[in-house]
Amino acid sequence: MSAEPSPTEPPAAFTPRRIIVTGGDSGIGKATAVALAEHGRQVGITWHTDADGAARTAEEVQHAGAEAHVRHLDLTDPTSGTAVVDELAATMGGVDTLVMCSGTGTAELLLDLSYERWREVVAVDLDGAFCCLQAAARHMVQAGDGGRIVAITSVHEHAPKVGSAPYDAAKGGLGLLVKTAALELAEYGITANTVAPGEIATPMTGQEDESALVGKERAGIPVARPGDAREVAAVVAFLCGPDAGYVNGASWVVDGGMLQMGPMAGAALTSGDWRRP
Repeated sequence: MSAEPSPTEPPAAFTPRRIIVTGGDSGIGKATAVALAEHGRQVGITWHTDADGAARTAEEVQHAGAEAHVRHLDLTDPTSGTAVVDELAATMGGVDTLVMCSGTGTAELLLDLSYERWREVVAVDLDGAFCCLQAAARHMVQAGDGGRIVAITSVHEHAPKVGSAPYDAAKGGLGLLVKTAALELAEYGITANTVAPGEIATPMTGQEDESALVGKERAGIPVARPGDAREVAAVVAFLCGPDAGYVNGASWVVDGGMLQMGPMAGAALTSGDWRRP
């Protein structure tokens, strides 16, 4: 009588412990830093213009039981991303999770756009993300314990918007950069994914960090409202956690169904106002 086959051992579960969240001073970055904060974890938080916002994020992270480390980061100099990631990794004793939330955009038609403004947006949204990703990945590979990389892109990773040429190009490029990282880093136990939000109630969309569940009608979105930053952060937290080990090279759209509205929205338009940002 043959012996019973032994059950296959599942892969070792990954748990984020030393986390960097860029753009953690407000909006999705803040919500993500708080969502990932637990006892025994360290969270590095970067900010560009809002030092007070970063301090408030750090307070919430510490209240959740994690240790917070705050650093200034200006990705108009993309290579500063490398330096800040390296510094935070040294402070925390390594880095195993990177969530990139830093970003900027435009509202200018392509014909009116200066090259300088083009370069500023692409430098922050793509070049800076590359430098942060590469630096963090090097630390993860050297440590040999696996890791998680998540980039916040946008629905405009997948579909363009008038007045957003450099933003669209950078977010589309970032999506493919992360897919390439997913291929190259998987052998080291590191996954790389993107989260592509639609309209989220944050300062970047001209709204306050507030609940978007009531009082904001959006006829062009099937769920009829903007998203809340915490709804995006919940998806990020899943991708960084132990249950997402087989998710790699994916783009998770969090947009209330906005991208599904193409034919319906196109048929409903009654003017050419969409041609202007």
